[in-house]
Amino acid sequence: MVTTEHENRQTGSESVDIVGRSRHFARRLAAADGALAAAAEEGAAIAAIVAPLGLGPRLAAAALLYPLVRAGAAAPELAEGPLAELAGPVGELVQLSRFRLPPDWQPGEALAVSQSEALRKMLLALVSDPRLVVIRIAEQLHRIRGARDGAAHEQRALALETREIFAALANRLGIWQLKWELEDLALRILEPAQYARIARALNEKRAEREAIIEELTRVFAAELADNGIAAEVTGRPKHIYSIWRKMQRKGRDLSRIFDMTALRIQVDSVRDCYAALGVVHNRWSWLPGEFDDYIANPKQNDYRSLHTAVIGPAGRVVEVQIRTHEMHRQAELGVAAHWRYKEGVGPSAAFDRKISLVRRIFEPTGDDRDLLEQLRGELFEDRVYAFSPKGDVVEMPAGATPLDFAYHVHTAIGHRCRGARVNGRIVPLTYKVKNGDRIEIITGKEEQPSRDWLSPQAGYLASPRSRTKVRSWFRQQDRDQNRKQGREILERELARIGFKDVAIDTIAERLHQGDVDALYTALGAGDVTPAALARVLQQMRGDAQEPVLPPAKPAARQGRAGRLVVRGVDDLLWHLARCCRPVAPEDIVGYITQGRGVSIHLCDCGNFRHLQSAHPERVIEVEWGEAAEATWPAELVIRAYDRQGLLRDIVGVLADEKVGVTASSTRTDRRRLEATIELEVAVPGLAALSRVMSRLEQLPNVTSVKRGSA
Repeated sequence: MVTTEHENRQTGSESVDIVGRSRHFARRLAAADGALAAAAEEGAAIAAIVAPLGLGPRLAAAALLYPLVRAGAAAPELAEGPLAELAGPVGELVQLSRFRLPPDWQPGEALAVSQSEALRKMLLALVSDPRLVVIRIAEQLHRIRGARDGAAHEQRALALETREIFAALANRLGIWQLKWELEDLALRILEPAQYARIARALNEKRAEREAIIEELTRVFAAELADNGIAAEVTGRPKHIYSIWRKMQRKGRDLSRIFDMTALRIQVDSVRDCYAALGVVHNRWSWLPGEFDDYIANPKQNDYRSLHTAVIGPAGRVVEVQIRTHEMHRQAELGVAAHWRYKEGVGPSAAFDRKISLVRRIFEPTGDDRDLLEQLRGELFEDRVYAFSPKGDVVEMPAGATPLDFAYHVHTAIGHRCRGARVNGRIVPLTYKVKNGDRIEIITGKEEQPSRDWLSPQAGYLASPRSRTKVRSWFRQQDRDQNRKQGREILERELARIGFKDVAIDTIAERLHQGDVDALYTALGAGDVTPAALARVLQQMRGDAQEPVLPPAKPAARQGRAGRLVVRGVDDLLWHLARCCRPVAPEDIVGYITQGRGVSIHLCDCGNFRHLQSAHPERVIEVEWGEAAEATWPAELVIRAYDRQGLLRDIVGVLADEKVGVTASSTRTDRRRLEATIELEVAVPGLAALSRVMSRLEQLPNVTSVKRGSA
């Protein structure tokens, strides 16, 4: 048993002395005040329950005294007398003794899994020394042992509290000798008929069953030793609650439960596991359908073991588990922890680590004297637990505030939060919640979060989850503004790259937005970026990749393979029409001119439509070819308020994007101080053109950037 440095310095006589002095002190108080006699008896009973657990003399003495303090005894000895060192643990035990299920909880209704889990975590988080929780578990056992004299509804409430909170916690901490009695006594109250039926079926007293287990252990160990297998054989009779749970879980009648008597065989290697299985099956008849190989096929939580059931000595059915020592350690303290399998609780790596640390306290060891100090620094340092007015436990990150609490309870309560009371006292919203605080949120009629809540420096919210809810509220409030801005962004992007007659609902679908309205809102809120919009527009033109075409030249060029493909007509001269300046991968069409070959137009070019209506026979199909390092000419018209360095900044953007300038002209209106800059540039494709125009538009004094035509 790990103890504190103070306890390690005590001699044996001093250890006995503090327990003896505490016992004498309790008797003296009970003799002086008859009203304290019951509390003194309770303290003695609790101390007797925890005595075999080796909690140490200091905590054993605290277990003796705290029922007296809880009952109202406040003797000077516990404040500054010879027992003053017990004041701390006794005070924490009194706090734990007040721990009850929510006041509005109705006897007969089980707690939600998440709520009972939070209550168990909170019990461990409330105290500096987790061994004090063991004393609280022992107190619960004492209470349920004497519950037969209480009213029926009180018995049922106590039994549910015992089963859902304290028995499960004893299971997690590995305190089996308390766990099974808590569960059995709770079952006797909650399911009296089932309890009596199982008890009759067992037809043996527990002591007799334990004697049978001892005999079976000896016989199995001898059989394995005779076959040269070094094994540790242990066993225990299944208690009544465990049998009942298996009946419920597997949907079986009592006659089909074969593991009411169980043995566990631990060996050194996987090979020895299967060798031991062979010995057991050769020596005793095994039951078909009761063999499971969780070594070859581990459970989802990585639990590994061999399970079988055999007809053992005297015709008794015995369940046998075979595993290595390492598998056993992993099942007890690792990711396949027994308590998680029994309770059906999902994995939590951080909580697993903390439970493992707590359980190490109950292992006999002579070193690790600073383990308790380590626990004080690490146990639940990242979480804090508080009560709602109804008694529900809310788990939050360390440093949480009443405002975090409000958002954890319900988003609407957080939005309407105007203030908070903690333990009946008004506190600021930046108050840091402590374990066990009872918090009441003061709300207004209207939802009205403050943007100050989003500032980490202001200290209103510690939880990222809470801040996300506040941001969502403001985003929803800004929806109309976002919708308007999003429409402007889309129209500007379409005008920038020269798209016309585009189906907006198709764009929304491609960007995974429900409808056009959702698209506008997402664009305005920044959830969909202009770059993503440009990519989708490019895909809608039939090519999701950057175009790769040969360098463009102002002069007409001849179509060849790998350049521009002219369907149906080969070896024709062609040139890009200056009226629309198409850029790959925009949809294009060809028109056969008189003497200048084929002119290439955008499909929606106005000039082309006029030519097509006059001479439809000259229209031919063309498409972009494939080649590396392609660039195509495009004309840009930039309007801006004139300033020094404007042209230098524009050229800098083009240089950064590796876009060449083939022609430029500038006109300046001196009266209005406005400049119009026309550029002919060579760009690799449509997406690059959109990116360049976006960057130019962000330059100081630039008012618009559009594609031009001659």
